[in-house]
Amino acid sequence: MSKIPHYITGKWVVGSDAGSPVFDAVTGELIHQVAVEGLDVGEILQYGRTTGSKVLRNMTFQERGLMLKKLALYLTKRKEKFYEISYKTGATRIDSWIDIEGGFGNLFANASLRKLFPNQPYHVEGDAIDLSRGGRFMAHHIMVPKRGVAVHINAFNFPVWGMLEKCAVNWMAGVPAVVLPAPSSSYLAEAVAREIIDSGILPEGALQIINGTVKTVLEYVDSQDVVTFTGSASTGRLLKAHPRIIHESVPFTMEADSLNASVLGEDAKPGTPEFDIFIKEVKKEMTVKAGQKCTAIRRILVPENLIDEVQNALSKALSSVTIGDPRLKEVRMGSLISKEQVEELKVAVSEIAEEAAIVHGNLDDLSLVGADAEKGSFVAPVLLRVDNPLNSIKVHEREAFGPVSTIMPYKNLEEAIELTQKGKGSLVSSIITNDDAIAKEYVINVAAYNGRILVLNRENAKESTGHGSPLPNLIHGGPGRAGGGEEMGGVRGVKHYLQRTAIQGTPTTLTEITGIYQPNSKYKEAQQHPFKFHWDDIEVGISLATAKRTITDGDIVNFANLTWDHFYAHTDITSLEGSIFKKRTAHGYFILAAAAGLFVYPNKGPVAANYGLEECRFLRPIYHNDTIYVRLTCKQKIDREPKGAELPAGVIKWYAEVFDQDGELVAIATVLTLVQKRQTTFVEMTEDEILKALDKLTEDSKPKWGNLTPQLMLEHLEYTYRISSGEIQDFEIATPEKILEKVHATLYNYEKMPQKYEFPLNEKSEITNAKHSDLMTAKTKMLEARQDYLNFFKNNPDAELKNAVFGYLNRFEWYLMERKHLNHHFEQFGLI
Repeated sequence: MSKIPHYITGKWVVGSDAGSPVFDAVTGELIHQVAVEGLDVGEILQYGRTTGSKVLRNMTFQERGLMLKKLALYLTKRKEKFYEISYKTGATRIDSWIDIEGGFGNLFANASLRKLFPNQPYHVEGDAIDLSRGGRFMAHHIMVPKRGVAVHINAFNFPVWGMLEKCAVNWMAGVPAVVLPAPSSSYLAEAVAREIIDSGILPEGALQIINGTVKTVLEYVDSQDVVTFTGSASTGRLLKAHPRIIHESVPFTMEADSLNASVLGEDAKPGTPEFDIFIKEVKKEMTVKAGQKCTAIRRILVPENLIDEVQNALSKALSSVTIGDPRLKEVRMGSLISKEQVEELKVAVSEIAEEAAIVHGNLDDLSLVGADAEKGSFVAPVLLRVDNPLNSIKVHEREAFGPVSTIMPYKNLEEAIELTQKGKGSLVSSIITNDDAIAKEYVINVAAYNGRILVLNRENAKESTGHGSPLPNLIHGGPGRAGGGEEMGGVRGVKHYLQRTAIQGTPTTLTEITGIYQPNSKYKEAQQHPFKFHWDDIEVGISLATAKRTITDGDIVNFANLTWDHFYAHTDITSLEGSIFKKRTAHGYFILAAAAGLFVYPNKGPVAANYGLEECRFLRPIYHNDTIYVRLTCKQKIDREPKGAELPAGVIKWYAEVFDQDGELVAIATVLTLVQKRQTTFVEMTEDEILKALDKLTEDSKPKWGNLTPQLMLEHLEYTYRISSGEIQDFEIATPEKILEKVHATLYNYEKMPQKYEFPLNEKSEITNAKHSDLMTAKTKMLEARQDYLNFFKNNPDAELKNAVFGYLNRFEWYLMERKHLNHHFEQFGLI
């Protein structure tokens, strides 16, 4: 039987010992051995700190985010192989979807966070702090990637999601990971890790995986590392108290088992949508993943006058659950992970049953579909009931990790709150009610005991992700018994792997360090108008002082008439007595508009659009006959991916300071513009460049890829030009309608056409058979066809013509198409 390999220090290896057996949870078949002896854990962690950390921490947040997005897309295309492996863990298709595609979803979600971080390897947090009256001594906080590794000790129940929900966050922060999956499902984590390694998308050392339990791993952590643990509270407490964790002050976050509660509101009586939602939600949380979820509902709190009706409805719902081979479509619940887990579950249920009665289900009585109870690790859902929950202990403290939950009554909302709190800290709680007053009272009073609270009702039930679904943009963790940890949580989650440091210095120094212009910094005088620069060439701190403008009485009156803003300070000078204004006052928004008139460059250039306004303050009034000028300074650069059919561009934040004739600051604003990026990928295909390239093309020229001859390449270009001149239009667009808009938009980006792409109109272009007598004739015909294309759009500037791949294109889009297309084929033959 094969041993599950580990990927460590840049290679796949296996343990030196015989190993421990791992069984198929459904069939009981021995499938793998887990062996971890002989692994040098200290070397593994150090490899991550050096090889893995260096590349990751030097990447910008945008680069890391795009890396995660690319990895998510790569894994999604290969998801089916993981489903086949996941069945062996006892998971149904739905269970596996949560684990597998939920894990990939974490990569996508964290990739999107790149938009909330600066375009640099470290983060600048919050606002600058002025530490002096003169404005020359200030402070800011930066957050840099830790220089260690993230050590993830994971549970068995979500081998894919558990790995990727943690790794996505540390990778986004620029920190490598060493993952230790639970042995019983490590073969699935290994399969995903192998695809990740094989993809080459992550830098070497960013991911190492030890498939099994290594009890000595914490002996090698240091202060720059971060340890996360998912599992039982008792094991978590032992790990958290490890001497090395304490001595090195290693950050340790724990996500432990918890007695999560779900409450049926007093208003949610039988016959209401909320009652039906409640029954459906509890059933789902008891049976999805066979109840092996840290977020599953373990305590069911219902009004005491409804407990019998809820019990009957739940029993009926659970009776309809088909159990068996998870590969079968009719099966709704698979098995537990192992026989050992079944025995642990039986022990836990027997302990809870000392206080509560089993009112539905029997762990020893099974009716299976397509499976053998003797071989597989199956159990049936069990519902218990306790009638005196305030006087009970084990129902609030002992978790049965499987399809088991306990129903209990409450007298009023205050008692429901008290019962929820008896769980001593949970990952999640939910209340199903259509009464917002009930929801508010419950949430405010149990929030201190829960990491997340779901309020569910008829309005959001269809769109809700449910009680048991952690989301990557929300905190996942909980206080007390739940471990006190925090995982995920969007930007906040990434910060767990960053070191926050306060920096002090002059505004100019802090501008250089943070990459964000700080007020009172020295200006970098622009050598030309800043709006003439492409995004790539703009430097933070580059600045322009504008011409001056005197504000007249007529300006103010006209602006009031134009906007209908007739506030008395602008229009009724007889009412100024007792106000802060001395004379007719210019509108604040007129000052902004006038400022824009002073700093905007009128000619067409790289600035594509006004992108918004973030910050605006009016510090003192401007009266008629006052004179203003503007100091425009680049405050920050933010990278931005193209959206649809637009040229690549980034966002520039401009710090606009408006001064009066005395040099007093009267207004400030942060103005955002969308600025095009400089195009450096393609050679601009002027006639001279085309002729220069064609002069290099001979009969002996060989392609770097593909099977075209020089002449066939020219005839292909000629054919394309005849399409772009309207001569050939008798064809259908080959790209499917559902993706045409996306494909069309790729014309605008600065990415090269893919090599070895099969032109969809081969049969029409007769691309495999030369139609001209020789290469020189083909050159001449291609140039004639190009001139026809140029003439067509000169005479028909508003025309749109079909392209087989990109759909209908206007004149500018045909120019983009020509540039990409000629660069593609000229590069193919080494002409450029």
